[in-house]
Amino acid sequence: MASVPADPVPAIVEAEAEGSTAAIFADIRDTLHVDVVNLIWRHLATMPGALDWVWSTLKPLYLGPALAAADDVRQGIAMPAIVRMSEDTLAAAGLDGEALTTIRDILDSYYHTNALALVAFSAFLSCIEGAEETLPRLAVDPNIIVGRVPHRAALPRLTPISEMTPSLAKLVDELNCFGEDSDTALVASMYRHLSHWPVYLALTRTLLAPLHHNGDLHRLVVGTRRLGEDHGRRLSPLLSMPALAQQTASEAVAAVRRFVTHPIARMTGVCGLMRGALPH
Repeated sequence: MASVPADPVPAIVEAEAEGSTAAIFADIRDTLHVDVVNLIWRHLATMPGALDWVWSTLKPLYLGPALAAADDVRQGIAMPAIVRMSEDTLAAAGLDGEALTTIRDILDSYYHTNALALVAFSAFLSCIEGAEETLPRLAVDPNIIVGRVPHRAALPRLTPISEMTPSLAKLVDELNCFGEDSDTALVASMYRHLSHWPVYLALTRTLLAPLHHNGDLHRLVVGTRRLGEDHGRRLSPLLSMPALAQQTASEAVAAVRRFVTHPIARMTGVCGLMRGALPH
């Protein structure tokens, strides 16, 4: 199985996954009701045993308890005030109904999976770190699905940065830096999916740039990260973690911590903001 040079970290290409990795990827797509496997899972697949270790630990949360917690996170995010993009503006920019439908599908998919990942991986870290339980354990019926699960839409190809024009690559890099405090190397896949519509990303830049420079995006990310940590501590007693070789476990935990602290927390809030900026 090959790595993807275009990804910011070593990662397995979904189409090239084989054997147990391909089976777990399929299970992730089916369980999360999405068409793509997020980068964190594809990165874990490069570490022997790590993908199965983390997925087998967290799948029970994804089947029920994490859905309710993720919905609480989405409702609890303190979004900064914004002015929505008008339908006329989007039409004048050449974004027709088909384009907007696909853009909404991308945003819905990432808003769904990022909030889930935020609470589930935060629970994983809380369990690993043995954090003292300071919040009541969540009492959730695992058979109840809370919140709206997006329909499983086919998303466009994930564009490698190397295939973008220099100006588009710089725009994606700038957007990826918005709201980030210290680690900009992990490029959010959502922007690469949205790169098929450069004009939409340009409009998004006009939305986010002032919020980044006045500190609103930083506050959004910090608040979202804190919500994930709080819900993760509540969910962590529900986890049962199998054994894994120490070196691989250390690498996997470090990767999870990096993703949760930076792109997952950041994009949960930013994606919600971008969804709210589109006309209803």
